[in-house]
Amino acid sequence: MRVQGWRKWTIYPLMWLSILVALAALLLLAAVLYLRASLAQLDGEQWAPKLAASVTVARDARGVPLVSAGDRLDAAYAVGFVHAQERFFQMDLLRRTAAGELAELFGPRVLPLDRSHRLHRFRARAEQRLASLSLSERELLDRYTAGVNHGLSGLRAKPFEYALTRTSPRPWSNADSLLVVWAMFLDLQGNLGPRAQARGWLRAHSTAEQLSFLLPEVSEWDQPFDAGVPAPAQPIPARAPVWWGRPGDAPERLALANVVDAVGSNNFALAGARTATGAAIVSDDMHLGLQLPNTWYLLAMRIGPERIAGVTLPGAPPFIIAGSNGHVAWALTNSKGDYLDLVALAQDPTRPDEVRTTDGWERPVETVERIRVKGADDERLVVRETRLGPIQTIGGRPFALHWIAYDPAAINLNHMKLERATTLDEALTIANSDGIPAQNFVAGDEHGNIGWTIAGMLPQRDDRAGTSPLGDRGPTWHRLLPPERYPRRVNPLNGQLSTANNRQLIGDGAQHIGDGGFDLGARQHQLRQDLAALKGRIGIPAAYRVALDDRALFIARWRERALALLDPAALRGHPQRAEFRRLLELSWNGHASTDSVGYRLARAYMWSLHALLFGGADREMTAGDPKANMALASSRWPVVVARLLDAQPAGWLPAGYADWRALQLASVDQVIGDLTSGGQSLAAAAWGERNRASIEHPISASLPRFLRTWLAVPDDPLPGDANMPRVAGPRFGQSERMTLSPGHEEQALFDMPGGQSGHPLSPFFLAGHADWVNGMPSPLLPGKARYTLTLMPCLVCDAGGSAATTGERHAPST
Repeated sequence: MRVQGWRKWTIYPLMWLSILVALAALLLLAAVLYLRASLAQLDGEQWAPKLAASVTVARDARGVPLVSAGDRLDAAYAVGFVHAQERFFQMDLLRRTAAGELAELFGPRVLPLDRSHRLHRFRARAEQRLASLSLSERELLDRYTAGVNHGLSGLRAKPFEYALTRTSPRPWSNADSLLVVWAMFLDLQGNLGPRAQARGWLRAHSTAEQLSFLLPEVSEWDQPFDAGVPAPAQPIPARAPVWWGRPGDAPERLALANVVDAVGSNNFALAGARTATGAAIVSDDMHLGLQLPNTWYLLAMRIGPERIAGVTLPGAPPFIIAGSNGHVAWALTNSKGDYLDLVALAQDPTRPDEVRTTDGWERPVETVERIRVKGADDERLVVRETRLGPIQTIGGRPFALHWIAYDPAAINLNHMKLERATTLDEALTIANSDGIPAQNFVAGDEHGNIGWTIAGMLPQRDDRAGTSPLGDRGPTWHRLLPPERYPRRVNPLNGQLSTANNRQLIGDGAQHIGDGGFDLGARQHQLRQDLAALKGRIGIPAAYRVALDDRALFIARWRERALALLDPAALRGHPQRAEFRRLLELSWNGHASTDSVGYRLARAYMWSLHALLFGGADREMTAGDPKANMALASSRWPVVVARLLDAQPAGWLPAGYADWRALQLASVDQVIGDLTSGGQSLAAAAWGERNRASIEHPISASLPRFLRTWLAVPDDPLPGDANMPRVAGPRFGQSERMTLSPGHEEQALFDMPGGQSGHPLSPFFLAGHADWVNGMPSPLLPGKARYTLTLMPCLVCDAGGSAATTGERHAPST
């Protein structure tokens, strides 16, 4: 009996363990089957309503589709179908971000973001804007929307993200496509408000002379199109502001933070006189926040005899954002202009329902916005709007947000006209009436002409007003600039044009762009040098390699400063300083390479000086807005610090330091302490250890840690950094690299950090990522068809085409 009892107590746990293992296996199998059911259909046939003729979607081994259609409307339908099947959750996040509707998916934790975005009332603006579109534009959106909803309903299971969030996808609408464009306004111009607040804080706490010195308009790095030599630097005032040099909360946060110092994009064009074919070469690498799936979706469209190729933005109106139509190629970078005024509003207790602008008293219009919250009651938000824009309270004071994104003309579908442009002049004219966030538009045509202008709406300003600080002046503009007055540069003598979010102009026309946070200019300086150094008849591969330039020309100057500082007297009795200097000398190859310790030390030395000098100001600025800081107020702060280190004025030496040398040595010691705080040696602090890819699917934050790698790229060490063409950070960098020549698209090169699909079981999920890390491009155009899906017109099937679906769904193996 004792033996039997022992067996009972031994067998039962084993039995229950076996049952639990079997249940776990069944659950895993069910999860895998569900996931596979939500994969896109790649092969076979689909009946599709609203098509005039059959459309084929032929994908190559990378998942890049060639959409072949008889007309543009059918092509729009097919693009919508493909976008939805591969990227619907991405599209959903974009529309919800713009509309302030994320809490409906993610619950109360995202309510602060929803509140800030709902203030703009973009969904209501989208519905209003739809009513003013032309019939042909609305028809294009109708077809795209129909394709999206067909693609979504055609999946055998809803996209996996909705299973994880326990929600259901909402059908697409025409207004949603306009919201996606407004999401890009938020992404590309969302720092204008915090920047104005930071600059307003500086103005309130500095004299006019101190402010001019701290916020220079140009520096030695700037090279505007209309001036070769920057204006003379402002003199250093005798004394610093009272806040200067106050300690911040955490100096190491800025010294070693995982952020990119200067963000944006690069684009350039080379004239036909310098190229191997005589046609222009155009290149683009747009720098954005990186996640999975990637921002862009690459495709080619063949509509009748014409072919258009380039990147699309899933959810946006179905046109090529940057690419080529065979006659003209075009590329974009953020213009970094000033398109938002914070207009102070006066109040009077005797007129509680009114506010006063520079135009007089008015009663704001109140609208109640209901924010749906998953797992909680709806939230009620009252938005008050003036004629200038909605009211936001900043530092206890009301301001009207006067943003160009609110203008009825801010969004249109003119960008699609680029698909039919046959000359550079046509493309530039179209760009000047484009309804997108204002971009540097660089283009070239098959005849070798190249040009630059601004694509997107510009304000008409009659003075040199820059970014509006927190002050009492009124709006800096009241109307849009007519397209015929837009600035242009065409066919310069040196045969090259480039932009890198830098100041484009210093003279006439500069006031219409304004300064919304121009890049320091070091990246553009290096980009221009790279292009000038290309000799002979340039081909596409040589032009593509410019985007991979990770030479540390800017940080090299800070290395030289650190080496000069660390003389024998500074090293005596300080072995760690000696090691710091040794690594600056020996672990340095002039690049932001992954194995360089010297690069990381020189960079951290510069940022540690920032923390010591601006840390207190940053702490006070961020109390009003987490984004507001000195680096946002002016990207030229390193130039300001360098001038102080050279001049060493007594009136600017922070308290607690015997001299400027002591301050700099304290900065070096701070870096040493930060990098060795966990017991790590300085020699192990290579740039690649800090600059590792951290690119994930946004839904990964909802998963247990051991599952997150399933929705992330490998943590590759990345060469490159800010202030050089190869911008690279853990979560920010080159969202694509594209180099092409109109009429020679077969030679065009392309890569991007993520694959075509947003589904982790798709072979296209991370396709091309390793090539992006290693700078190994693939052809821009789709290769040999591996999968072919045919969408066929149907007059009797339902909106999803499911009633008459034929053919086999191909779920590719992982």
